[in-house]
Amino acid sequence: MHVPPSRDIGQMDELVPPSMLAAYILFGAIVLSLVLTQVNQRFASPVMAIFNRWLRWVIFALGAAKISYDFELIERPLWVLTTAFFLVYFLIETAYRWLEIHALSVSPIPLFPRFALNASGEEWPTHPRLLKIRDWLRQQGFKQVQALKAEVGGGIYLRVSVYQDGPALLRVQITFLPQPSGGIAVCYSLSSQSVTGYRYVTDNLFLPFGGFYPENWLVERNPWRRSLAHLVKRHQERIARAHELLVPWTMEPLGDLNSQQRELEQVNTELGFLFPTSDREDHGKITYEGRYRVWKEIWLLNYFGLSSRY
Repeated sequence: MHVPPSRDIGQMDELVPPSMLAAYILFGAIVLSLVLTQVNQRFASPVMAIFNRWLRWVIFALGAAKISYDFELIERPLWVLTTAFFLVYFLIETAYRWLEIHALSVSPIPLFPRFALNASGEEWPTHPRLLKIRDWLRQQGFKQVQALKAEVGGGIYLRVSVYQDGPALLRVQITFLPQPSGGIAVCYSLSSQSVTGYRYVTDNLFLPFGGFYPENWLVERNPWRRSLAHLVKRHQERIARAHELLVPWTMEPLGDLNSQQRELEQVNTELGFLFPTSDREDHGKITYEGRYRVWKEIWLLNYFGLSSRY
């Protein structure tokens, strides 16, 4: 019986050279990224977007390293080049994010937009995926209270539909976020108020905030939790663990949301996240410390799905 000779590691490296292995990985990453991009145009999933960002990072680092290695532009091992270009990508995106934050700070786009009643009849998109959410709310006994909208600039609106349970102890805010790809992302914010004056907020927003909340707000952000049912369960667990008694909501959502926006702007101005109104024409809206906080939260959300509010 003939036994094939064993191959050592050096022989295996000769069979699959590092450059060829990198080419296979690079090709697979490109194909997967293209597929995720096409699929996410339909679903607008922040979770899928996180994986795609990591793929693009790998594609840039490995692609640039392979070009430099194959054309002998830099005489270093492939893994060293890949690591170096991985860091280069970090620096490029950091510079881009700082420019983006600066542009937001000096732009007329409001950081805390004011809401108005949405009487256009377009408060709920007709996509089957989103209609299932409305059906679930109805099945669980939630009733719609108001439909709202807020302009964030350029004719782009945030559309919000607010629901309450029967005793009005739990208010569910459904926010529809238009995406550049044409899809619509959906986020949930659940809130209850206790007899002790605390506001419990549980949401899955994936937009960076970086600012401060009032002391009586107990906020937990869960960007990875995309299921409304799971988020409601988590909110109820928080209330039960705190042994809090809740009071019903009496203020209508429109007045409450706009009151929240005013309070958030005041708190963040007092704590140094925002410049005073008199200084904003010269310096923009967000202070330099505030810009760092926003940049940090962008990285946490975009690449790890984490928020500083958890």
